[in-house]
Amino acid sequence: ITEELSNAAAEHGLMYAVDPASRGTCTLGGNLAENSGGPRAVKYGVTKDWVLNLEVVLADGTVIETGANTLKNSTGYNLTQLMVGSEGTLGVITRATLKLLPLPRHQALMLVPFTSAESACAAVAAIFQAGAMPSALEFMERDAVVLAQEFTGNHEPALGPEDAAHLLIEVDGFAPEDPMPQCERILPVLEAHGAGAVLFAESAAEKDALWFLRRRVGEAVKAASTYKEEDTVVPRGELPRLLHKVKALGTKHGFRSICYGHAGDGNLHINILRDDLDEATWNDTLTWAIRELFAEVVALGGTLS
Repeated sequence: ITEELSNAAAEHGLMYAVDPASRGTCTLGGNLAENSGGPRAVKYGVTKDWVLNLEVVLADGTVIETGANTLKNSTGYNLTQLMVGSEGTLGVITRATLKLLPLPRHQALMLVPFTSAESACAAVAAIFQAGAMPSALEFMERDAVVLAQEFTGNHEPALGPEDAAHLLIEVDGFAPEDPMPQCERILPVLEAHGAGAVLFAESAAEKDALWFLRRRVGEAVKAASTYKEEDTVVPRGELPRLLHKVKALGTKHGFRSICYGHAGDGNLHINILRDDLDEATWNDTLTWAIRELFAEVVALGGTLS
């Protein structure tokens, strides 16, 4: 389990940087096969960035090592990167040598409300243009927060009547004074994009509560309805246009969507809920709606995650 490695590393003052939202249930083998990302990917990258070497069993039973247990390995083909994300089609991964980092022990975590979901998305690229480097930057539209609160029974923080979306922004560092200069770069950007009152998590318990809510959104959607999840990535500056397209398609075809994701990477999880849609709409009409969505993603310079 990925979280078990993270916890074991932390006991030694180290960090395994890959942090999928499902880290408490997903496995390292699955992460390697799928090249998993997560909230920290915006600063630290995805699984492929933290693999030095793999032991792999090929289809004919041959056992190979794809790299070397060294930081520099520039000889020959990069088989390690070929295997990571290959989903078992090229071989079975039986051992992995992973990189660790010193553990950043100081974080600041902000929950930021917006009256417009598109404004929240627009703030994302501007944060990076201001020179900030968050260790996580997550987007949740209002309905995603509502579902997570109902699913977990945790209704804090309370939602304001005009809150259309939230950004969850984390910055980290090694010294107590490291996070604040990052926050000082971010706050004027949030104000310029119409953000409401920023909630700073003041304690470890408050930080855990906010992350608990974010990490349960996926489970909350599953519990709410049969659904189709489309996982899309666009350049950060195109997030507002992508979100607008999703909602326009929902209006056009009569479906409800729940959007959230790793906004710092330009990654938007689009969950289309069945609710009371009939068979024809669910099985036929939605196929064309999703095709139109994917065409827009590609037109925006994006890809499917």
